[in-house]
Amino acid sequence: MQAYGVLNPPPPVVEVGKAAIAGPFELLTLAGKPFSNADLVGKPYLVFFGFTHCPDICPTTLYELTSLLAELGTGADRLMPLFITVDPERDTADQLAFYMSEFDPRIVALRGTPAQTASAAKAFAAYFKKIPEDGGDYTMEHTAGIILMDARGEFAGKLDMHEPRDIQLKKLQRLIAPIT
Repeated sequence: MQAYGVLNPPPPVVEVGKAAIAGPFELLTLAGKPFSNADLVGKPYLVFFGFTHCPDICPTTLYELTSLLAELGTGADRLMPLFITVDPERDTADQLAFYMSEFDPRIVALRGTPAQTASAAKAFAAYFKKIPEDGGDYTMEHTAGIILMDARGEFAGKLDMHEPRDIQLKKLQRLIAPIT
């Protein structure tokens, strides 16, 4: 047994609690209608931050998500998958609509002002940063995983596209399972 005292204090108590993810946010749909956290109440949802000029991670993740939704069948209708652009400067509603036409139509693309985008990223503890490139162009660094939120609006984990497919499916099936 370990003895604790003035020179050897006990380790700090670690409390278990809920992840501070999913605060209030407000963005716009491609039709220009407001969309906020209030639109997600009572439904499990997925959040993926990305941008249309992404050379590989974003399209690959969205194709994989499209495939996973197809494999879930009608169960996927109980999910609300969101794609939030971190590049509202270039990702106009028209650009996003064209880009999203390649993926499952249930994936809702959202955009906002730079301030709204930053607020949404903060709400989901996501990261993004504009990175200048030669010739005046830029790219975006960003959180690459898909955030899983349950029907109570609580953080339920992340979907990593490097995980085995059966693990990804189990996570999504668990997310859409009825709350008991």
